[in-house]
Amino acid sequence: MLRLRMTGGEINKEKLRFIADSIEKYDISLAHITTCETLQLHNLSAEQVCSLIEEAFDHEIITMGGGGDFPRNVMCPPLSGVQKDEYFDVMPYAKEAADYLLGFINTVKLPRKLKVCFSNSKENVTHATFRDLGFAAKENGTFDVYSAGGLGRSPRMGALVASDIQPSKILYYIKAMIETFTTYGNYDNRAAARTRFMQETLGTEGYIKAYQEKLSKVLAEENLDLKIELPEITKAGDGNTLNSPRAILQKQPGLYAVSYHPVGGSPKPEFFRKLYDVILPMEDVLVRLSPDEGMYIINLTSSEAEKILAITSDSANNTFESSVACIGASICQVGARDSQSLLHACVERVRKENFPDKTLPKIHISGCPSSCSAHQIAPLGFRGGVRQTPDGPKPAFAVFEQGCETQGEESFAEDLGVMLESEIPEFLAELGKEIASHHQTYEQFTAEHRDKFMKIVQKYTA
Repeated sequence: MLRLRMTGGEINKEKLRFIADSIEKYDISLAHITTCETLQLHNLSAEQVCSLIEEAFDHEIITMGGGGDFPRNVMCPPLSGVQKDEYFDVMPYAKEAADYLLGFINTVKLPRKLKVCFSNSKENVTHATFRDLGFAAKENGTFDVYSAGGLGRSPRMGALVASDIQPSKILYYIKAMIETFTTYGNYDNRAAARTRFMQETLGTEGYIKAYQEKLSKVLAEENLDLKIELPEITKAGDGNTLNSPRAILQKQPGLYAVSYHPVGGSPKPEFFRKLYDVILPMEDVLVRLSPDEGMYIINLTSSEAEKILAITSDSANNTFESSVACIGASICQVGARDSQSLLHACVERVRKENFPDKTLPKIHISGCPSSCSAHQIAPLGFRGGVRQTPDGPKPAFAVFEQGCETQGEESFAEDLGVMLESEIPEFLAELGKEIASHHQTYEQFTAEHRDKFMKIVQKYTA
């Protein structure tokens, strides 16, 4: 597998053409959008990987540091710069951060991977308040900075290490993070080598003090101020309007973004060529990968949006079908269960019931405790494992509920027990029937009928 870095998930036309060309040249059978807004190309030979690394670099796509103990892909909300209710466009700062972090790959040995992200609103889709380092935009045009958070084993909310910082100063805070991690991170035990464990070894207040000491030193010694000319979209709409649940009005008058979410996050390989051919003549159109394994095509007129809607007709039809599943144990070496197979089985079963949208939520399925699907902050999540039965151990998933990523309301999900993998599709169908009988959404039902929800859960976890 080769992972292509896409800062903020952004893919321009040239990069999209390279992806389409590579898929055809190497007969690539599986392309997967990750929850870190990158694109993974699977089932490659060693020779193909080596060739693609060089060819990607020639098209300004970096692959180094896509895995291992490096700064990972810098994340950004996919609609940054076009979203109506955003505080401000954070994409230019994400790009500067990514360029800066790449310089550490060959010069600094980190204890483990380092994930940096930016958010542009309280939606917090990139989890800025609980990443290794997160810049959370504020209404006053500044960032709050959160550090040493993360999902997986021993999840932690980030510690607020700075408030109201000017966007031009972000690189100082990144350098301070690098200095703190290399000083206090665990180089001896990989299982405890993520930044969140520094809150355990130092204590949260001790960690904040340690970070701020490094920050003071960096501010005194470095010259890392940014001067950024913010981009401006001048494209005009075509005067028409469009009514589709997947067409989102941008803050630029007359322009649309179209969402596309292939079930499981793996578009058909030939889709990338089709998309490139359609957007090639369109002015200022970009592709943005999203943290839920989908994508947005932005800066479209209504007529252009109609063309994109036509070629993405295989998109998820509702909230539930846009659920998130990691690549799973059929590919991942550390995975315990096949997340993708479970997701497709659940979608197939639930489609038979034809529930109204939002009867069931967007679920998150992880094959192991690493939480690559972010099951720990999902309204309903599943984590791969094993359940002992009278007939011996069987494939199963632990069930998690009531997680939330929204800034100011963040919470980690509660573990409700373990379900057999084979029974989860029927659990969701039964739950959906009960919710539909009340003519409510999942959110409304679980808030008002907790006892009925738990009765169904316990039937499958007992």
